[in-house]
Amino acid sequence: VQLQASGGGLVQTGGSLRLSCTAPSYIFSGNRMAWYRQIPGKQRDLVASVDRFSVTTYADSVKGRFAISRNNAQSTVYLQMNSLKPEDTAVYYCNVNPPYDPYWGQGTQVTVSS
Repeated sequence: VQLQASGGGLVQTGGSLRLSCTAPSYIFSGNRMAWYRQIPGKQRDLVASVDRFSVTTYADSVKGRFAISRNNAQSTVYLQMNSLKPEDTAVYYCNVNPPYDPYWGQGTQVTVSS
């Protein structure tokens, strides 16, 4: 099964977007969930993660601007992105953490215009 992210789009610098990803409960429950992003030609990087107790981690580049959360009842993980910068432009993916290759979906494109 591939995990599908949604909520991306085109936004101006300083704007906000909220990404979401719903996973089957057998994947979601008990696993640390995470958001990753990839710029063409570069490796896919971890952006943020959240465990089942809502303990979070963030990449330094997004601390204070992004917030990851999860709804265990709905098996959904969110990424609230505020104060977006052009360097946040990427395809964003959700997966477990550490990632499991079969779960990679197509991601959702986030484009921040300057």
